[in-house]
Amino acid sequence: MIDQSASRTARAAPRACRLRLPVPVAAARALVLAAVFVCAACGLVYELELVALASYLVGDSVTQASIVLSVMVFAMGAGSLLAKRLSCAPAVGFAAVEIVLALVGGLSVMALYASFAWLGQSRPAMAVFAFAIGVLIGAEIPLLMTLIQRIRRQDAGGAVADLFAADYVGALVGGLAFPFLLLPCYGQLTGALVTGAVNAVAGGFLVLWLFRSDLTPRARGRLLAANVVVLAVLAGAAWAAGPFERAAREAVYGGDVRLAEQTAVQEVVLTGAPLQLFLDGRLRVRARDEYRYHEALVHPAMAGRHRRVLILGGGDGLALREVLGYPGVGSVTVVDPDAELVALARDDRALAGLNRHAYRDPRVRAVAADTFDWLRWARPSGARGGYDVVLADLPDPGISRSAKLYSQEFYGLAERALAPGGRLAVHAGAPSAGRRGFWTVDATIRAAGLRTAAYWIGPGHGGGDWGFVLAARHRAPALRLPADAPRLRSLTPAALASAARRAARAPMRGLPPSTLMHPRSG
Repeated sequence: MIDQSASRTARAAPRACRLRLPVPVAAARALVLAAVFVCAACGLVYELELVALASYLVGDSVTQASIVLSVMVFAMGAGSLLAKRLSCAPAVGFAAVEIVLALVGGLSVMALYASFAWLGQSRPAMAVFAFAIGVLIGAEIPLLMTLIQRIRRQDAGGAVADLFAADYVGALVGGLAFPFLLLPCYGQLTGALVTGAVNAVAGGFLVLWLFRSDLTPRARGRLLAANVVVLAVLAGAAWAAGPFERAAREAVYGGDVRLAEQTAVQEVVLTGAPLQLFLDGRLRVRARDEYRYHEALVHPAMAGRHRRVLILGGGDGLALREVLGYPGVGSVTVVDPDAELVALARDDRALAGLNRHAYRDPRVRAVAADTFDWLRWARPSGARGGYDVVLADLPDPGISRSAKLYSQEFYGLAERALAPGGRLAVHAGAPSAGRRGFWTVDATIRAAGLRTAAYWIGPGHGGGDWGFVLAARHRAPALRLPADAPRLRSLTPAALASAARRAARAPMRGLPPSTLMHPRSG
Protein backbone atom coordinates (compact mmCIF):
# COMPACT_ATOMS: atom_id res chain seq x y z
CA MET A 1 0.00 0.00 0.00
CA ILE A 2 1.14 3.56 -0.68
CA ASP A 3 0.38 6.49 1.58
CA GLN A 4 1.14 10.17 1.24
CA SER A 5 4.60 9.61 2.67
CA ALA A 6 5.52 8.12 -0.73
CA SER A 7 5.16 11.44 -2.53
CA ARG A 8 6.94 13.31 0.26
CA THR A 9 9.73 10.75 0.05
CA ALA A 10 9.96 11.37 -3.68
CA ARG A 11 10.33 15.13 -3.17
CA ALA A 12 13.02 14.46 -0.57
CA ALA A 13 15.06 12.22 -2.87
CA PRO A 14 18.80 12.79 -2.68
CA ARG A 15 20.17 15.22 -5.23
CA ALA A 16 23.69 15.56 -3.92
CA CYS A 17 25.32 13.24 -6.44
CA ARG A 18 24.53 12.35 -10.01
CA LEU A 19 23.47 8.74 -10.55
CA ARG A 20 25.55 6.84 -13.08
CA LEU A 21 23.45 4.13 -14.69
CA PRO A 22 24.82 1.03 -16.45
CA VAL A 23 21.87 1.11 -18.89
CA PRO A 24 19.77 3.81 -20.60
CA VAL A 25 17.21 5.64 -18.47
CA ALA A 26 14.22 3.89 -20.02
CA ALA A 27 15.73 0.48 -19.36
CA ALA A 28 16.63 1.48 -15.80
CA ARG A 29 13.04 2.53 -15.11
CA ALA A 30 11.81 -0.75 -16.56
CA LEU A 31 14.12 -2.66 -14.22
CA VAL A 32 12.79 -0.78 -11.19
CA LEU A 33 9.23 -1.52 -12.23
CA ALA A 34 10.19 -5.19 -12.74
CA ALA A 35 11.53 -5.19 -9.18
CA VAL A 36 8.19 -3.75 -7.98
CA PHE A 37 6.44 -6.56 -9.87
CA VAL A 38 8.56 -9.29 -8.27
CA CYS A 39 8.37 -7.79 -4.78
CA ALA A 40 4.57 -7.54 -5.00
CA ALA A 41 4.30 -11.15 -6.16
CA CYS A 42 6.54 -12.37 -3.33
CA GLY A 43 4.69 -10.27 -0.76
CA LEU A 44 1.32 -11.72 -1.70
CA VAL A 45 2.73 -15.26 -1.62
CA TYR A 46 3.97 -14.68 1.94
CA GLU A 47 0.52 -13.46 2.89
CA LEU A 48 -1.25 -16.44 1.31
CA GLU A 49 1.22 -18.88 2.87
CA LEU A 50 0.39 -17.54 6.33
CA VAL A 51 -3.37 -17.65 5.73
CA ALA A 52 -3.27 -21.17 4.26
CA LEU A 53 -1.05 -22.69 6.94
CA ALA A 54 -2.85 -20.99 9.82
CA SER A 55 -6.19 -22.22 8.47
CA TYR A 56 -4.81 -25.73 8.21
CA LEU A 57 -3.21 -25.73 11.67
CA VAL A 58 -5.83 -23.82 13.65
CA GLY A 59 -8.98 -24.22 11.54
CA ASP A 60 -11.64 -21.52 11.05
CA SER A 61 -10.15 -20.07 7.87
CA VAL A 62 -12.30 -16.92 8.05
CA THR A 63 -10.84 -15.94 11.42
CA GLN A 64 -7.26 -16.73 10.40
CA ALA A 65 -7.56 -14.78 7.14
CA SER A 66 -9.05 -11.82 9.01
CA ILE A 67 -6.23 -11.78 11.55
CA VAL A 68 -3.47 -12.08 8.95
CA LEU A 69 -4.91 -9.48 6.59
CA SER A 70 -5.78 -6.90 9.24
CA VAL A 71 -2.44 -7.19 11.04
CA MET A 72 -0.50 -7.11 7.78
CA VAL A 73 -2.32 -4.06 6.38
CA PHE A 74 -1.82 -2.17 9.64
CA ALA A 75 1.85 -3.12 9.62
CA MET A 76 2.23 -1.94 6.03
CA GLY A 77 1.19 1.53 7.17
CA ALA A 78 3.82 1.41 9.89
CA GLY A 79 6.37 0.28 7.31
CA SER A 80 5.58 3.23 5.06
CA LEU A 81 6.34 5.59 7.93
CA LEU A 82 9.53 3.68 8.72
CA ALA A 83 10.67 4.16 5.12
CA LYS A 84 11.00 7.92 5.71
CA ARG A 85 13.96 7.22 8.00
CA LEU A 86 15.65 5.25 5.23
CA SER A 87 15.07 7.77 2.42
CA CYS A 88 18.43 9.44 2.96
CA ALA A 89 20.08 6.29 1.58
CA PRO A 90 17.29 4.64 -0.43
CA ALA A 91 19.43 2.08 -2.25
CA VAL A 92 20.98 0.71 0.93
CA GLY A 93 17.64 0.92 2.73
CA PHE A 94 15.79 -0.98 0.03
CA ALA A 95 18.48 -3.66 -0.12
CA ALA A 96 18.35 -4.10 3.65
CA VAL A 97 14.55 -4.36 3.61
CA GLU A 98 14.64 -7.04 0.90
CA ILE A 99 17.32 -9.05 2.70
CA VAL A 100 15.31 -9.13 5.92
CA LEU A 101 12.02 -9.74 4.08
CA ALA A 102 13.48 -12.66 2.12
CA LEU A 103 14.72 -14.22 5.35
CA VAL A 104 11.59 -13.62 7.45
CA GLY A 105 9.11 -14.44 4.68
CA GLY A 106 11.05 -17.46 3.46
CA LEU A 107 11.29 -18.99 6.94
CA SER A 108 7.79 -17.99 8.09
CA VAL A 109 6.11 -21.28 7.21
CA MET A 110 8.84 -23.35 8.86
CA ALA A 111 8.65 -21.23 12.02
CA LEU A 112 4.86 -21.36 12.13
CA TYR A 113 4.80 -25.14 11.75
CA ALA A 114 7.54 -25.52 14.38
CA SER A 115 5.53 -23.40 16.81
CA PHE A 116 2.49 -25.59 16.25
CA ALA A 117 4.40 -28.88 16.47
CA TRP A 118 6.54 -28.22 19.53
CA LEU A 119 4.76 -25.41 21.40
CA GLY A 120 1.22 -26.54 20.65
CA GLN A 121 0.02 -23.23 19.24
CA SER A 122 0.60 -21.13 16.15
CA ARG A 123 -1.63 -18.07 16.38
CA PRO A 124 0.89 -15.86 18.28
CA ALA A 125 3.63 -16.77 15.79
CA MET A 126 1.23 -16.08 12.93
CA ALA A 127 0.50 -12.58 14.26
CA VAL A 128 4.20 -11.82 14.78
CA PHE A 129 5.16 -12.89 11.27
CA ALA A 130 2.19 -11.11 9.71
CA PHE A 131 3.26 -7.88 11.43
CA ALA A 132 6.95 -8.25 10.55
CA ILE A 133 6.26 -9.07 6.90
CA GLY A 134 3.72 -6.27 6.68
CA VAL A 135 6.20 -3.68 8.00
CA LEU A 136 8.82 -4.74 5.46
CA ILE A 137 6.34 -4.80 2.54
CA GLY A 138 5.08 -1.38 3.55
CA ALA A 139 8.60 0.06 3.39
CA GLU A 140 9.22 -1.19 -0.16
CA ILE A 141 7.10 1.17 -2.26
CA PRO A 142 8.23 4.47 -0.69
CA LEU A 143 11.87 3.43 -1.17
CA LEU A 144 11.24 2.28 -4.73
CA MET A 145 9.50 5.59 -5.37
CA THR A 146 12.64 7.40 -4.28
CA LEU A 147 14.84 5.16 -6.43
CA ILE A 148 12.77 5.61 -9.58
CA GLN A 149 12.87 9.37 -9.06
CA ARG A 150 16.66 9.14 -8.79
CA ILE A 151 16.69 7.79 -12.35
CA ARG A 152 14.52 10.54 -13.81
CA ARG A 153 12.44 13.16 -12.08
CA GLN A 154 8.74 13.08 -12.92
CA ASP A 155 5.53 14.26 -11.32
CA ALA A 156 4.54 12.26 -8.28
CA GLY A 157 1.19 11.23 -9.79
CA GLY A 158 2.81 9.63 -12.82
CA ALA A 159 5.40 7.81 -10.71
CA VAL A 160 2.75 6.52 -8.31
CA ALA A 161 0.60 5.32 -11.23
CA ASP A 162 3.53 3.39 -12.73
CA LEU A 163 4.43 1.80 -9.39
CA PHE A 164 0.83 0.93 -8.59
CA ALA A 165 0.38 -0.73 -11.98
CA ALA A 166 3.49 -2.91 -11.54
CA ASP A 167 2.54 -3.63 -7.92
CA TYR A 168 -0.99 -4.80 -8.74
CA VAL A 169 0.05 -6.91 -11.71
CA GLY A 170 2.73 -8.55 -9.56
CA ALA A 171 0.15 -9.26 -6.86
CA LEU A 172 -2.06 -10.91 -9.49
CA VAL A 173 0.77 -13.16 -10.65
CA GLY A 174 1.77 -14.02 -7.08
CA GLY A 175 -1.82 -14.81 -6.14
CA LEU A 176 -2.19 -17.18 -9.09
CA ALA A 177 1.25 -18.73 -8.72
CA PHE A 178 0.59 -19.76 -5.12
CA PRO A 179 -2.23 -22.29 -5.69
CA PHE A 180 -1.37 -23.32 -9.25
CA LEU A 181 2.44 -23.47 -9.19
CA LEU A 182 4.07 -23.22 -5.77
CA LEU A 183 1.73 -25.47 -3.79
CA PRO A 184 1.55 -28.31 -6.34
CA CYS A 185 5.25 -28.24 -7.22
CA TYR A 186 6.91 -27.39 -3.90
CA GLY A 187 4.38 -27.53 -1.09
CA GLN A 188 3.98 -24.82 1.52
CA LEU A 189 7.34 -25.09 3.24
CA THR A 190 9.65 -25.26 0.22
CA GLY A 191 7.39 -22.88 -1.70
CA ALA A 192 7.97 -20.18 0.91
CA LEU A 193 11.73 -20.77 0.78
CA VAL A 194 11.76 -20.51 -3.02
CA THR A 195 9.79 -17.27 -2.79
CA GLY A 196 12.31 -15.88 -0.30
CA ALA A 197 15.19 -16.73 -2.63
CA VAL A 198 13.49 -14.98 -5.56
CA ASN A 199 12.88 -11.97 -3.34
CA ALA A 200 16.53 -11.80 -2.26
CA VAL A 201 17.87 -12.15 -5.81
CA ALA A 202 15.53 -9.46 -7.20
CA GLY A 203 16.37 -6.94 -4.49
CA GLY A 204 20.09 -7.68 -4.56
CA PHE A 205 20.32 -7.44 -8.34
CA LEU A 206 18.49 -4.11 -8.47
CA VAL A 207 20.67 -2.40 -5.89
CA LEU A 208 24.05 -4.06 -6.41
CA TRP A 209 23.98 -3.64 -10.18
CA LEU A 210 21.63 -0.85 -11.22
CA PHE A 211 22.31 1.48 -8.29
CA ARG A 212 25.88 0.45 -7.60
CA SER A 213 27.13 4.03 -8.09
CA ASP A 214 25.09 5.02 -5.01
CA LEU A 215 27.01 2.51 -2.88
CA THR A 216 30.41 2.79 -1.30
CA PRO A 217 32.69 -0.22 -1.83
CA ARG A 218 32.22 -1.12 1.82
CA ALA A 219 28.42 -0.97 1.60
CA ARG A 220 28.47 -2.97 -1.61
CA GLY A 221 30.57 -5.69 0.00
CA ARG A 222 28.35 -5.88 3.08
CA LEU A 223 25.15 -6.08 1.06
CA LEU A 224 26.61 -8.75 -1.20
CA ALA A 225 27.72 -10.79 1.81
CA ALA A 226 24.32 -10.41 3.48
CA ASN A 227 22.53 -11.60 0.33
CA VAL A 228 24.82 -14.60 0.04
CA VAL A 229 24.22 -15.49 3.69
CA VAL A 230 20.43 -15.23 3.29
CA LEU A 231 20.47 -17.38 0.16
CA ALA A 232 22.67 -19.91 1.95
CA VAL A 233 20.28 -20.01 4.92
CA LEU A 234 17.28 -20.51 2.63
CA ALA A 235 19.09 -23.20 0.68
CA GLY A 236 20.05 -24.95 3.91
CA ALA A 237 16.45 -24.78 5.10
CA ALA A 238 15.28 -26.27 1.80
CA TRP A 239 17.82 -29.10 2.18
CA ALA A 240 16.57 -29.74 5.73
CA ALA A 241 12.88 -29.43 4.81
CA GLY A 242 12.31 -33.18 4.54
CA PRO A 243 13.83 -34.12 7.92
CA PHE A 244 12.16 -31.09 9.51
CA GLU A 245 8.72 -32.12 8.24
CA ARG A 246 9.21 -35.66 9.50
CA ALA A 247 10.34 -34.47 12.94
CA ALA A 248 7.47 -31.98 13.19
CA ARG A 249 4.98 -34.60 12.04
CA GLU A 250 6.23 -37.02 14.69
CA ALA A 251 5.90 -34.28 17.31
CA VAL A 252 2.27 -33.74 16.27
CA TYR A 253 1.15 -37.32 15.61
CA GLY A 254 3.64 -39.34 17.64
CA GLY A 255 6.55 -41.42 16.47
CA ASP A 256 4.55 -44.01 14.52
CA VAL A 257 3.63 -42.06 11.38
CA ARG A 258 3.28 -44.71 8.68
CA LEU A 259 2.10 -42.63 5.74
CA ALA A 260 1.83 -38.91 5.05
CA GLU A 261 0.55 -37.56 1.73
CA GLN A 262 -0.55 -34.17 0.51
CA THR A 263 -3.38 -34.91 -1.87
CA ALA A 264 -5.03 -32.37 -4.15
CA VAL A 265 -7.60 -31.80 -1.38
CA GLN A 266 -5.94 -32.26 2.01
CA GLU A 267 -3.05 -33.73 3.98
CA VAL A 268 -3.64 -37.41 4.79
CA VAL A 269 -1.70 -39.03 7.63
CA LEU A 270 -1.93 -42.64 8.78
CA THR A 271 -0.32 -43.68 12.04
CA GLY A 272 0.52 -47.22 13.14
CA ALA A 273 -1.22 -49.66 15.43
CA PRO A 274 -3.82 -48.97 16.49
CA LEU A 275 -4.53 -47.26 13.17
CA GLN A 276 -5.46 -43.59 13.19
CA LEU A 277 -6.36 -41.43 10.19
CA PHE A 278 -5.77 -37.67 10.28
CA LEU A 279 -7.13 -35.32 7.61
CA ASP A 280 -5.55 -31.86 7.59
CA GLY A 281 -4.22 -32.44 11.07
CA ARG A 282 -7.58 -33.46 12.57
CA LEU A 283 -8.28 -36.95 13.86
CA ARG A 284 -10.85 -38.52 11.57
CA VAL A 285 -10.64 -42.24 12.37
CA ARG A 286 -9.39 -44.09 15.42
CA ALA A 287 -9.51 -47.85 14.97
CA ARG A 288 -10.23 -48.61 18.59
CA ASP A 289 -13.62 -46.85 18.63
CA GLU A 290 -14.54 -45.78 15.09
CA TYR A 291 -17.23 -48.47 15.00
CA ARG A 292 -19.23 -46.55 17.62
CA TYR A 293 -19.44 -43.56 15.32
CA HIS A 294 -20.15 -45.43 12.11
CA GLU A 295 -22.72 -47.78 13.60
CA ALA A 296 -24.60 -44.80 15.04
CA LEU A 297 -24.50 -42.89 11.74
CA VAL A 298 -25.56 -45.74 9.47
CA HIS A 299 -27.87 -48.23 11.13
CA PRO A 300 -30.76 -46.03 12.35
CA ALA A 301 -31.04 -44.68 8.80
CA MET A 302 -31.23 -48.20 7.36
CA ALA A 303 -34.53 -48.92 9.15
CA GLY A 304 -36.81 -49.03 6.13
CA ARG A 305 -36.24 -49.53 2.45
CA HIS A 306 -32.51 -49.35 1.69
CA ARG A 307 -32.10 -50.65 -1.84
CA ARG A 308 -30.18 -47.57 -3.05
CA VAL A 309 -27.79 -45.76 -0.70
CA LEU A 310 -25.81 -42.54 -1.16
CA ILE A 311 -22.81 -41.70 1.05
CA LEU A 312 -21.63 -38.07 0.97
CA GLY A 313 -18.02 -37.99 2.16
CA GLY A 314 -16.87 -41.11 3.94
CA GLY A 315 -13.96 -41.74 1.59
CA ASP A 316 -12.32 -43.93 4.25
CA GLY A 317 -14.88 -46.64 3.44
CA LEU A 318 -15.97 -47.24 7.04
CA ALA A 319 -19.56 -46.05 6.69
CA LEU A 320 -19.61 -48.04 3.45
CA ARG A 321 -18.56 -51.14 5.40
CA GLU A 322 -21.61 -50.80 7.63
CA VAL A 323 -23.98 -50.31 4.68
CA LEU A 324 -22.67 -53.38 2.84
CA GLY A 325 -23.59 -55.53 5.83
CA TYR A 326 -27.19 -55.47 4.56
CA PRO A 327 -27.94 -58.07 1.89
CA GLY A 328 -30.88 -55.98 0.67
CA VAL A 329 -28.59 -53.17 -0.52
CA GLY A 330 -28.44 -53.18 -4.31
CA SER A 331 -26.15 -50.22 -4.99
CA VAL A 332 -24.09 -47.71 -3.04
CA THR A 333 -22.71 -44.45 -4.43
CA VAL A 334 -19.86 -42.80 -2.48
CA VAL A 335 -19.19 -39.15 -3.35
CA ASP A 336 -15.96 -37.83 -1.84
CA PRO A 337 -13.82 -34.96 -3.17
CA ASP A 338 -10.54 -36.75 -2.48
CA ALA A 339 -9.90 -39.52 -5.02
CA GLU A 340 -6.53 -40.27 -3.41
CA LEU A 341 -8.17 -40.93 -0.03
CA VAL A 342 -10.57 -43.36 -1.70
CA ALA A 343 -7.62 -45.08 -3.39
CA LEU A 344 -5.84 -45.30 -0.04
CA ALA A 345 -8.94 -46.83 1.57
CA ARG A 346 -9.01 -49.39 -1.22
CA ASP A 347 -5.30 -50.25 -1.40
CA ASP A 348 -3.71 -49.60 2.01
CA ARG A 349 -3.54 -52.89 3.87
CA ALA A 350 -4.47 -51.54 7.30
CA LEU A 351 -7.22 -49.14 6.23
CA ALA A 352 -8.66 -51.58 3.69
CA GLY A 353 -8.63 -54.25 6.38
CA LEU A 354 -10.52 -51.94 8.73
CA ASN A 355 -13.21 -51.23 6.13
CA ARG A 356 -13.26 -54.94 5.15
CA HIS A 357 -12.22 -54.16 1.57
CA ALA A 358 -15.51 -52.38 0.99
CA TYR A 359 -14.45 -50.78 -2.28
CA ARG A 360 -14.00 -54.19 -3.89
CA ASP A 361 -17.73 -54.88 -3.62
CA PRO A 362 -19.35 -54.75 -7.11
CA ARG A 363 -22.32 -52.86 -5.67
CA VAL A 364 -20.13 -49.83 -4.94
CA ARG A 365 -19.56 -46.84 -7.22
CA ALA A 366 -17.07 -44.18 -6.07
CA VAL A 367 -17.29 -40.64 -7.46
CA ALA A 368 -14.53 -38.08 -6.93
CA ALA A 369 -16.41 -34.78 -6.76
CA ASP A 370 -17.33 -31.93 -4.45
CA THR A 371 -20.41 -33.22 -2.63
CA PHE A 372 -22.33 -29.94 -2.89
CA ASP A 373 -21.66 -29.57 -6.60
CA TRP A 374 -22.46 -33.22 -7.28
CA LEU A 375 -25.83 -32.94 -5.56
CA ARG A 376 -26.53 -29.74 -7.44
CA TRP A 377 -25.57 -30.77 -10.94
CA ALA A 378 -25.87 -34.57 -11.01
CA ARG A 379 -29.56 -34.34 -10.07
CA PRO A 380 -29.44 -37.79 -8.47
CA SER A 381 -33.21 -38.08 -7.92
CA GLY A 382 -33.84 -38.30 -11.68
CA ALA A 383 -35.94 -40.98 -13.29
CA ARG A 384 -34.56 -43.74 -11.10
CA GLY A 385 -36.46 -42.49 -8.08
CA GLY A 386 -33.69 -41.17 -5.86
CA TYR A 387 -31.97 -42.78 -2.90
CA ASP A 388 -33.63 -44.64 -0.07
CA VAL A 389 -30.85 -43.60 2.35
CA VAL A 390 -28.49 -40.62 2.23
CA LEU A 391 -25.63 -40.56 4.75
CA ALA A 392 -23.70 -37.31 5.31
CA ASP A 393 -20.35 -38.50 6.69
CA LEU A 394 -18.64 -35.10 6.44
CA PRO A 395 -16.02 -33.03 8.31
CA ASP A 396 -17.11 -31.39 11.55
CA PRO A 397 -19.50 -28.44 11.12
CA GLY A 398 -17.17 -26.13 13.06
CA ILE A 399 -14.60 -26.07 10.23
CA SER A 400 -15.12 -22.98 8.05
CA ARG A 401 -14.52 -24.64 4.71
CA SER A 402 -17.20 -27.25 5.47
CA ALA A 403 -19.83 -24.60 6.27
CA LYS A 404 -21.62 -25.04 2.94
CA LEU A 405 -22.01 -28.76 3.69
CA TYR A 406 -24.11 -27.87 6.74
CA SER A 407 -26.18 -25.16 5.07
CA GLN A 408 -29.89 -25.02 4.36
CA GLU A 409 -29.09 -25.06 0.64
CA PHE A 410 -27.08 -28.28 1.00
CA TYR A 411 -29.84 -30.04 2.88
CA GLY A 412 -32.32 -28.85 0.28
CA LEU A 413 -30.21 -30.58 -2.37
CA ALA A 414 -29.97 -33.72 -0.22
CA GLU A 415 -33.75 -33.71 0.25
CA ARG A 416 -34.16 -33.58 -3.52
CA ALA A 417 -32.02 -36.73 -3.81
CA LEU A 418 -34.28 -38.76 -1.50
CA ALA A 419 -36.71 -41.32 -2.82
CA PRO A 420 -40.25 -41.31 -1.41
CA GLY A 421 -39.95 -42.49 2.17
CA GLY A 422 -36.16 -41.96 2.14
CA ARG A 423 -34.09 -40.94 5.16
CA LEU A 424 -31.14 -38.57 5.60
CA ALA A 425 -28.62 -39.16 8.41
CA VAL A 426 -26.20 -36.37 9.34
CA HIS A 427 -23.22 -36.23 11.65
CA ALA A 428 -23.85 -32.99 13.55
CA GLY A 429 -20.62 -32.59 15.54
CA ALA A 430 -19.85 -33.22 19.21
CA PRO A 431 -22.60 -31.83 21.48
CA SER A 432 -20.21 -31.78 24.45
CA ALA A 433 -18.08 -29.26 22.55
CA GLY A 434 -21.06 -27.00 21.86
CA ARG A 435 -24.75 -27.80 22.13
CA ARG A 436 -25.63 -24.73 20.09
CA GLY A 437 -23.70 -26.05 17.09
CA PHE A 438 -25.45 -29.41 17.34
CA TRP A 439 -28.92 -27.88 17.48
CA THR A 440 -28.07 -25.39 14.73
CA VAL A 441 -27.56 -28.37 12.40
CA ASP A 442 -30.94 -29.74 13.50
CA ALA A 443 -32.61 -26.35 12.89
CA THR A 444 -30.99 -26.06 9.47
CA ILE A 445 -32.22 -29.49 8.37
CA ARG A 446 -35.73 -28.58 9.51
CA ALA A 447 -35.51 -25.28 7.61
CA ALA A 448 -34.91 -27.34 4.45
CA GLY A 449 -38.34 -28.93 4.87
CA LEU A 450 -37.41 -32.16 6.66
CA ARG A 451 -38.60 -33.56 9.99
CA THR A 452 -35.88 -34.59 12.40
CA ALA A 453 -35.01 -36.95 15.23
CA ALA A 454 -31.83 -36.11 17.12
CA TYR A 455 -29.67 -38.51 19.10
CA TRP A 456 -26.39 -38.19 20.93
CA ILE A 457 -23.94 -41.03 21.43
CA GLY A 458 -22.13 -40.32 24.70
CA PRO A 459 -18.43 -40.90 25.37
CA GLY A 460 -17.37 -44.41 26.17
CA HIS A 461 -14.09 -46.18 26.92
CA GLY A 462 -12.20 -42.90 26.64
CA GLY A 463 -13.58 -42.25 23.15
CA GLY A 464 -15.40 -39.30 21.70
CA ASP A 465 -19.04 -38.31 21.71
CA TRP A 466 -21.05 -37.67 18.54
CA GLY A 467 -24.33 -36.05 17.75
CA PHE A 468 -26.52 -37.20 14.85
CA VAL A 469 -29.73 -36.08 13.20
CA LEU A 470 -31.99 -38.49 11.30
CA ALA A 471 -34.45 -36.77 8.97
CA ALA A 472 -37.30 -37.61 6.60
CA ARG A 473 -39.81 -35.64 4.56
CA HIS A 474 -43.28 -35.80 6.11
CA ARG A 475 -42.76 -36.85 9.73
CA ALA A 476 -39.87 -37.39 12.08
CA PRO A 477 -38.46 -40.89 11.52
CA ALA A 478 -38.59 -43.40 14.34
CA LEU A 479 -35.24 -44.13 15.92
CA ARG A 480 -34.91 -47.89 15.72
CA LEU A 481 -32.62 -50.57 14.36
CA PRO A 482 -33.58 -52.57 11.26
CA ALA A 483 -34.79 -56.12 11.69
CA ASP A 484 -32.15 -57.31 9.24
CA ALA A 485 -29.29 -55.38 10.87
CA PRO A 486 -26.01 -57.28 11.04
CA ARG A 487 -24.45 -58.03 14.38
CA LEU A 488 -23.32 -54.73 15.91
CA ARG A 489 -20.49 -54.15 18.37
CA SER A 490 -21.90 -51.25 20.37
CA LEU A 491 -25.26 -49.97 19.14
CA THR A 492 -28.26 -51.76 20.67
CA PRO A 493 -31.94 -50.74 20.81
CA ALA A 494 -31.41 -49.69 24.42
CA ALA A 495 -28.31 -47.65 23.56
CA LEU A 496 -30.16 -45.91 20.72
CA ALA A 497 -33.09 -45.09 22.99
CA SER A 498 -30.65 -43.72 25.57
CA ALA A 499 -29.01 -41.57 22.87
CA ALA A 500 -32.41 -40.12 21.92
CA ARG A 501 -33.20 -39.33 25.57
CA ARG A 502 -29.79 -37.71 25.99
CA ALA A 503 -30.52 -35.33 23.12
CA ALA A 504 -34.08 -34.66 24.30
CA ARG A 505 -32.89 -33.59 27.76
CA ALA A 506 -31.08 -30.53 26.39
CA PRO A 507 -32.97 -29.15 23.38
CA MET A 508 -32.38 -25.65 21.98
CA ARG A 509 -35.29 -24.43 19.91
CA GLY A 510 -35.76 -21.29 17.87
CA LEU A 511 -32.23 -21.21 16.50
CA PRO A 512 -31.75 -19.64 13.06
CA PRO A 513 -30.57 -21.96 10.26
CA SER A 514 -27.13 -21.84 8.68
CA THR A 515 -27.16 -20.64 5.08
CA LEU A 516 -24.55 -19.96 2.42
CA MET A 517 -24.92 -16.23 2.97
CA HIS A 518 -24.98 -16.48 6.76
CA PRO A 519 -23.09 -19.57 7.93
CA ARG A 520 -23.53 -20.49 11.57
CA SER A 521 -21.57 -23.16 13.37
CA GLY A 522 -22.82 -22.48 16.86
